[in-house]
Amino acid sequence: MLIIPAIDLKDGRCVRLEQGDMATAMVFSDDPGKTAAHWADQGARRLHVVDLNGAFAGKPRNEPAIKAILAAVDPDIPVQVGGGIRDLDTIERYLDDGISYVIIGTAAVKNPGFLHEACDAFPGHIMVGLDAKDGKVATDGWSKLTGHDVIDLAKRFQDYGVEAVIYTDIGRDGMMKGVNVEATVKLAQALTIPVIASGGLNGLDDVKRLRDVEGEGIAGAITGRAIYEGRLDFAAAQALADGGA
Repeated sequence: MLIIPAIDLKDGRCVRLEQGDMATAMVFSDDPGKTAAHWADQGARRLHVVDLNGAFAGKPRNEPAIKAILAAVDPDIPVQVGGGIRDLDTIERYLDDGISYVIIGTAAVKNPGFLHEACDAFPGHIMVGLDAKDGKVATDGWSKLTGHDVIDLAKRFQDYGVEAVIYTDIGRDGMMKGVNVEATVKLAQALTIPVIASGGLNGLDDVKRLRDVEGEGIAGAITGRAIYEGRLDFAAAQALADGGA
């Protein structure tokens, strides 16, 4: 199981938010490339990048920072990116730049036809990000709660050909409350594609709980605030996820 460091970008800098609220942004670094290189040096085997400005604007806003991240790490380390991806041209540009996986979130829920087209045009490179609270999907940077059931939507998107589902419990993200393992497992059991857990990873106990249910289809866990604030030792977390004691 992969432990995947998150690099959230706002105005070209690395930040963390609480529950997706831009007003809570805490800057961790002014150098996204250096941050990416640090996690690669710590043994990260994948990086998760979010263009926060893009998520709210509906189009990419941090492409120079994303290019800096790509330039700073070995090409063998996949980088997945989300935030403001609303058209095929943007996806093509990201893939040409060296991004391995593009994450479609709000656009997938509001315009499923676009997600279907993206999966057809770029097979093997499209992930879907589903953010939910109490089993219902949220969109627009978590500002709008829909009536869509997260499992029903995930099943539909699986049929489109997405590579994986990144599942975020927005009630826990950035709040250090622990991963919602039960909801993540329930989603993974309903699908045949991998699920990547996101939101609330707080310590090694969370890593162990996820590792113990990895066989249900959980391929990884994204971590942000915990590793930046020193609550979670990344190298120790990945070693535990790999089967360490």
